[in-house]
Amino acid sequence: MELSHKCELCPRKCGADRLSGKTGFCGGAKDVKIARAALHFWEEPCISGESGSGTVFFSGCTMRCIFCQNREISRGEAGKCVSVNRLAEIFLELQAKGANNINLVTPMHYAPQITKALDIAREKGLFLPIVWNTGGWELPESIESVKDYADIWLTDFKYADNSLAEKFSSAKNYSELALSSLKKMVEQTGEAVFDDEGMMKKGIIVRHLMLPGHLDDTKKVLSLLWKNFGDKIWISIMNQYTPLCSDERYPELSRTVSDEEYDEAIEFACSLGIENAFVQEGGTVGESFIPPFDLEGV
Repeated sequence: MELSHKCELCPRKCGADRLSGKTGFCGGAKDVKIARAALHFWEEPCISGESGSGTVFFSGCTMRCIFCQNREISRGEAGKCVSVNRLAEIFLELQAKGANNINLVTPMHYAPQITKALDIAREKGLFLPIVWNTGGWELPESIESVKDYADIWLTDFKYADNSLAEKFSSAKNYSELALSSLKKMVEQTGEAVFDDEGMMKKGIIVRHLMLPGHLDDTKKVLSLLWKNFGDKIWISIMNQYTPLCSDERYPELSRTVSDEEYDEAIEFACSLGIENAFVQEGGTVGESFIPPFDLEGV
């Protein structure tokens, strides 16, 4: 995989000449831009464990979710550009700190540079599993291109209803693309593998962040995932939506997910037969769960 003079790494295929320093829709240009590289303790238990996940937050994003909790970096505003060699060093530094894995947050628009950095780091002793942490709206061919680098997929499935995807994330055909990409992930990754301490070494976790007022879509997502993949994947049903969107056009997003909505979603998942799942307890909502993008570890 290489950067080209016409970038088509994501479904937008915006054609930006990133090799010449032009910025694509995602905010990415030629050089990798990251905002934080540190041990992170708030992922699913089999990812963070007690030692933490070695998480690298990349600046920029191919989506435009109006409720994004990481908008400081998703809009490409925060961060620092680093070389491929420096990125390889960062991976090794996280490993030396005791990280359970290398967790790449929103990485696909930098996949050509990341895979080169991983090659360098592996030659110098990197052995940790690599987590590709993505919003789910990807091209299947991009998923295929990193099959030798992704041990664990930590992917979103935000919407079953494409009208919601366009309304909240400016993402067309979200459901179809997320489903076809997830099928590719399952095809290349297979069944989950855990070590003796319960840490995932290989597998797929699909996250669904519930949105207030859209329980019906959550049920459609869960049904879609169960119908297509059964117990081949793990599903993380999240209630941590934090109302940071102040846009008056979306009044339903001005509150948190209610306990009743979340309980009904969990009951529905159980009724389908879903067993491989992560659920969240109370107290997950709040800006305190958003890490500081202060260039730590960069």
